[in-house]
Amino acid sequence: MSQKTDATGLRFFDMAPPVEDMKSAVLDGLTATPKGLSPSLLYDQEGSRIFEAICDQPEYYPTRTEIGILRAAAPEIAAAAGPDVQVVEFGAGALEKVGLLIDALARPAGIAALDISGDHLLAAARDLAHAYPGLDVVAIAADYHKDFDIPAPVAGPPRRRLGFFPGSTIGNFAPDAAVDFLTNARRLLGRDGLMVLGVDLRKDPRILEAAYDDAAGVTAAFNLNLLTRLNRDLGADFEPGRFRHKALYNQDLHRVEMHLESLADQRVQVAGQTIAFAAGETIHTENSHKHTIETAQALAADAGFTPQRVWTDDQDRFSVHLLAA
Repeated sequence: MSQKTDATGLRFFDMAPPVEDMKSAVLDGLTATPKGLSPSLLYDQEGSRIFEAICDQPEYYPTRTEIGILRAAAPEIAAAAGPDVQVVEFGAGALEKVGLLIDALARPAGIAALDISGDHLLAAARDLAHAYPGLDVVAIAADYHKDFDIPAPVAGPPRRRLGFFPGSTIGNFAPDAAVDFLTNARRLLGRDGLMVLGVDLRKDPRILEAAYDDAAGVTAAFNLNLLTRLNRDLGADFEPGRFRHKALYNQDLHRVEMHLESLADQRVQVAGQTIAFAAGETIHTENSHKHTIETAQALAADAGFTPQRVWTDDQDRFSVHLLAA
């Protein structure tokens, strides 16, 4: 693990997994039946940039809906959290939404931002440090599924930690894995911690499929960028034009699935190994499970959290939950 501190006082910790770990995980996924890869691989620097563009697409309702809910709920969340709180954002991305909490909190002690994409995280954390002079900002490039500890603010341990996991990223996990993640998050937040959790709700499959396959093709570019990343990082020779993005709603499992479908029989070299694809065969790249308020609260309870409050928009498309550890 390396640590750097810049002129703003921002501290950056690099705990990102090494390339060898990525190589092993990719080969395991591409030689499995059916083929599948971790959605975390979608978020290199370019993938993170494209995802920000997805959030601006008219079909992609979750971002703007959640922001509206957070604007309304932030004062109540801040009152529950109290002063001298260190915010811990999991999967921080562009750090856009967390400002709504920071603005509402009384004397925030700092923020620890966690994300798998180190370069993208560092740029976003620097912007946040400039926007909030004097705020203790810690950026941690890490796989937040793993076990690690969060550094306290320079001034000392906070009175409590307030976890923040927006964007319905919890939906990327199967239910058992979601409970595992929330259990580890509760450990990181500590005995008096709170968690703000964004959860997308079940709705018309046509709305869901459009959100993950927008007319402008931005989500398709996001998914196909994974092949470009594998070419760069693992010396693969994918031809992205020989694959297509595919999104579908699995009604039985209540999830949107993203796949990359091979358009022909082909062979691809990945990290020195030959991977065969049949025409129509897919690489399963991401799930986005959709919940009810009840199933979301059940996951939280199984992880040891106590649901405190839930907010939704006026169309009940999205929910934001306040959980106590």
